[in-house]
Amino acid sequence: MEHSRIAVAGSSGLIGSALVRSLVADGHEVLRLVRRTPGAADELQWDPERKYVDAAGLAGCDVVVNLAGANVGSRRWTEAYKARLRRGRVLGTAALAEAMAALDTPPRVFVNGSAIGYYGDTGERAVDESAPPGEGFLPSLVKEWEGAAAPAQDAGVRTVFPRTGLVVARHGGAWGRLFPLFKAGLGGRMGDGRQYWSFVSLHDEVAAIRHLIDTDGLSGPFNVTAPQPLTNREITEAMGRVLHRPTLFAVPAPVLRAVLGEMAGDVLGSQRVLPRRLLESGFTFAFPEIEAAIRAATE
Repeated sequence: MEHSRIAVAGSSGLIGSALVRSLVADGHEVLRLVRRTPGAADELQWDPERKYVDAAGLAGCDVVVNLAGANVGSRRWTEAYKARLRRGRVLGTAALAEAMAALDTPPRVFVNGSAIGYYGDTGERAVDESAPPGEGFLPSLVKEWEGAAAPAQDAGVRTVFPRTGLVVARHGGAWGRLFPLFKAGLGGRMGDGRQYWSFVSLHDEVAAIRHLIDTDGLSGPFNVTAPQPLTNREITEAMGRVLHRPTLFAVPAPVLRAVLGEMAGDVLGSQRVLPRRLLESGFTFAFPEIEAAIRAATE
């Protein structure tokens, strides 16, 4: 892609900050959406929970990337927190989509971050993008979240939904919590360990988003997960091997439910998600295997 003007919401998060570094390194002009009063020329104000964005500031952008939203795994899912998760994602997406649609010349591409939570608990059944949404809070949230992008799609903006799995990174996200535990020798399987975890290295996550931006004709949902999901037990063993630590401390399911509440279903649930459309579009994973992904995160 030629040098472009790209607006990024969620630029301070795990994926957003890595994406911005990658784009800037390649000479793209990045406009960062911030909730506070802008303090630099490359900042644009918005408030996703109030469904507000400085629409005029998006004029001239070739691409808009939305990776914003409160962390799904950062705290117990109280009703109030679930409402906040919904406001940040659904209203924020709607604000951006409506602002783009109102421009005389809308951006060419809208990449609206999504999640494999769409599929719910799939057990041992492997699913790709053709699968229907699952049951429960997360599937209904993701379905509404993606649906909020409709104004941009209707305005002719090529709209892509990267449905991201568990990102293997040293800091941030679910894996950021696992690394300290395993390094301390306290890591272990969760529940019976038979549940599938669909992982992706941070490097491949950023590369996939850039592939979706750069490849004309790609639209709709794309699972951003490594080609071979593994069970929690297999991932636990890989963490132990790479970090040279024992993995003896299994966490019983009742304890996880007591600590995490409804969110425990996300940890104990099984999601065997395959990146069929991403592979068909010609994307190549740099770290398709779990041990290489973990090593990349520790370097």
